[in-house]
Amino acid sequence: MKTQAVITGDIINFTKLPATKRKQLIKDTDKLLKTWSKAQKNAEIFRGDSYQVLFEEVQEAITKSIQLVCWFKKHSDEVAKVYLSTRISVGIGEVSYHGKNVLNSDGEAFHLSGRNFDTMKDEEFLSIHTNDELKNDGIKIILNFVNKYIEKWTKGQSEVIYLLLEGKTQQEIAMLLSLSQPSVNSRLKSAGWKEFEPSIKYIADLVTQE
Repeated sequence: MKTQAVITGDIINFTKLPATKRKQLIKDTDKLLKTWSKAQKNAEIFRGDSYQVLFEEVQEAITKSIQLVCWFKKHSDEVAKVYLSTRISVGIGEVSYHGKNVLNSDGEAFHLSGRNFDTMKDEEFLSIHTNDELKNDGIKIILNFVNKYIEKWTKGQSEVIYLLLEGKTQQEIAMLLSLSQPSVNSRLKSAGWKEFEPSIKYIADLVTQE
């Protein structure tokens, strides 16, 4: 069977938002997740602030996980001092059964994603697991540094990184956010993107190696 990836996550500080903003955020997030999925049934929100998505490509799952971190951070309410983020567990493995939706499906990727999500610590924003423990040990070491970067990303930095991962150039991002190109570059630099990007690429290459 083909190796696929399942992400399981929840929204940090979601309950601190007013009810109307929670409702709108869930509506917008559900729409986003379903546009990312080839089949809408492969992306679901459950228990109010939790979600699960199945991706056919491992690289895409990791990239979208970083985008989701940025998605929630950029929806923070700075006036009310409610700073959002997310915890995401990526499980990489086979999918043995497709149910009526992602929540009713089963397989190695689901087990790795769900079980490791339940053991994530407060300082972990991203967790990635395969069925190869040697690979997992290496991934964990890199993610210790990756998570420290993620923790410090601001709303402004997250807006830029999100669009960069959409394939936008710095000039295009500047136009979309009404910024100067040097300001976009400054946000990426202060976010540590130069160091962060190759770390994520290395993890993606590692987990896809036979």
